[in-house]
Amino acid sequence: MTYLIDRYPCEDSPRLGAMTLHPTPESVPRARRWFRKFIAPYNPACSVDDCALMISELVTNAILYGRSEEEWVLRVEWFREVTSLRVEVHNPGFPAAVRLRRPDASDAHGRGLLLVDSLAESWHSGPSRFGGTVVSFVMADAWPS
Repeated sequence: MTYLIDRYPCEDSPRLGAMTLHPTPESVPRARRWFRKFIAPYNPACSVDDCALMISELVTNAILYGRSEEEWVLRVEWFREVTSLRVEVHNPGFPAAVRLRRPDASDAHGRGLLLVDSLAESWHSGPSRFGGTVVSFVMADAWPS
């Protein structure tokens, strides 16, 4: 299996990095590690641990709910937007299927977006520019103004 990592260190580009992953369980820890490695040179002031945790949740969801008739990949991208960090996770699933759940204490699953909702400044889901679905989150005050 090949995994692609893009980096755009150019100051003119708001995209700080991206990775393409296969929809396998091994991609979840890989996404955390690669994000930590490639965000480090930008020295964000927000919690990289919180970002890595939210990326884990969104990549897990993308793997579980992404659907395609053909072989597919998921894509994680991160951007600097003035003082904020925005992270996007793209998969070929249906945008309407993304919803915030309020699971019972006995439910084993369903807390990923609830966690993102509690840690991020904001989050969004909708159609991906690659086709399928994108779920993103924003961490405010990631860099000084």
